[in-house]
Amino acid sequence: MARINLLPWRDELRKQKQREFGITAISSVVIAGLVVLLAHIHVVGLISNQNQRNTYLESEITILNKRIGRIRELEAMKDNLLARMNVIQELQGSRPESVHLMDELVRSLPDGVHLNTFQQKQKALTMTGVAESNARVSDYMRQIDTSDWFTGPRLEVIKTTESKRRRIANFTLRGNQKPRKPIDDMAGSTP
Repeated sequence: MARINLLPWRDELRKQKQREFGITAISSVVIAGLVVLLAHIHVVGLISNQNQRNTYLESEITILNKRIGRIRELEAMKDNLLARMNVIQELQGSRPESVHLMDELVRSLPDGVHLNTFQQKQKALTMTGVAESNARVSDYMRQIDTSDWFTGPRLEVIKTTESKRRRIANFTLRGNQKPRKPIDDMAGSTP
């Protein structure tokens, strides 16, 4: 029988298989490294993209906060202007009231009564004057009570003195101005 020595062939086959295993292992490591590298590059790209988006959002938030601050300033200015407009409207509305008040003051003043001072603080009225008698002061108070512009007369002080052989009554009278309807309401109620 012929003798065949298979040892060199088996050594050769083993070396070839080891080379193939080494190549497979190295290529697996290289492929795994490439996959990890690509994954790392992708994640870094995502992080960079998100950081850019965050920076953009922060800059937009800053811009919007400035705009909100400006809007609040404008609203404060608007409220201030509205308050001023209301004051002006109240003054415009009360302008004819002063004329009516003075006219009613003269109309309600009976003969024998003279006013020295007349003060108005908002709706509170203070009148000081001289009358020929206490009855004239009482008559003046009744006139005020029936007036369209005055209400609630209260006698604070009445002092009777003699001047040139005549008795006179110095008095201080307080009252209020009646609240008036706005002009729109008054115009709507007339037939």
